[in-house]
Amino acid sequence: MFLRAPVSADAARLTALAQKSRALHARWTSAPANPEAFSAWLARMDSDTAHGFLVCRHDPTGAEEIAGVINVTQIVMGSFCSGYLGYYAFSGYERQGLMREGLMHVLRHAFGNLKLHRLEANIQPGNLASITLVRSCGFVQEGFSPRYLKINGRWRDHERWAILAN
Repeated sequence: MFLRAPVSADAARLTALAQKSRALHARWTSAPANPEAFSAWLARMDSDTAHGFLVCRHDPTGAEEIAGVINVTQIVMGSFCSGYLGYYAFSGYERQGLMREGLMHVLRHAFGNLKLHRLEANIQPGNLASITLVRSCGFVQEGFSPRYLKINGRWRDHERWAILAN
């Protein structure tokens, strides 16, 4: 497993993976499934306040596979030094430990290179795979936010999970 930044050449591959994964993501998130959405996401990830990472691995032939995406967004420095975490695995790569390994790398980057103090992940209560992932990486549940985030046209409740720098 390795991480890398997304680039414009990833558009076709990433949007195809997002389309293939719609059933997996439908209740939880919306991955960029067309060229316009990909371009908008890529532009958002190219700033001081957001960083996107592709969770990748090599197949047996050595070709790169994109297993998932991890985003650190809404980064605020100064006395806050915090950001929000978003992520998703693509169909066929879930429950293999790749996202956990990728998230551990992103945490080291966020707390080391970016000098963040805190990362927060907001997760819908029914998303047990996501809750299991953050809990296994050391996040603790801090609270509950009713109708916190609009996903696929509907306001959804979320649990607030966070981790602090050591």
